Amino acid sequence: MPAPSADLPPDARARPQSVGEIFRTFTWIAMQGFGGVLAVIQRAIVEDKRWLTPDEFIEEWAVAQVLPGPNVINLALMLGDRYFGLRGAMAALAGMLALPTLLIVLLALVYAQLAAHPQVAGALRGMGAVAAGLIAATGMKLVPTLRRHPLGLRVCLAFVALVFCAIALLRWPLVAVLVLFGGVSCVWTWRKIGP
Repeated sequence: MPAPSADLPPDARARPQSVGEIFRTFTWIAMQGFGGVLAVIQRAIVEDKRWLTPDEFIEEWAVAQVLPGPNVINLALMLGDRYFGLRGAMAALAGMLALPTLLIVLLALVYAQLAAHPQVAGALRGMGAVAAGLIAATGMKLVPTLRRHPLGLRVCLAFVALVFCAIALLRWPLVAVLVLFGGVSCVWTWRKIGP
């Protein structure tokens, strides 16, 4: 079994060998992403490819979340750029969008013909449970990295609970939640690890 990427120095870790590998990897990730690709991208980039450590993934994901646009596209662009600059970023973007866009157009044509059937509507509603399960499973897999966070596991879990309540129960706008809780956690972390 290979050594975990977190145990290796940065120059000895796995990295994509070519722009083509970036394109193929993100195409594969995108084609598995029914209902969202967070679970898929975390497994592919951290566990399978070992291009990022779990901590690096959390940091990159946090940045991708606060940037405008789809967070997975932001993450793909950041990873492509990390290894191959603009060419890598464009390859990652093309991988995330090319084949899925073609598939969506084809499925839209088929759906237009079958939308009136109750079985189709029921099947699509059933996919909501799968998407929720994927998101919950990924969140659970990210919890162990919070143990190493400078604020500690309890404070991090308190932030998780507060953000959940603000969004799910109080229905605050995402921007307000990001500014308030993201700002507080960033400043608190910076003060904790600062000089």
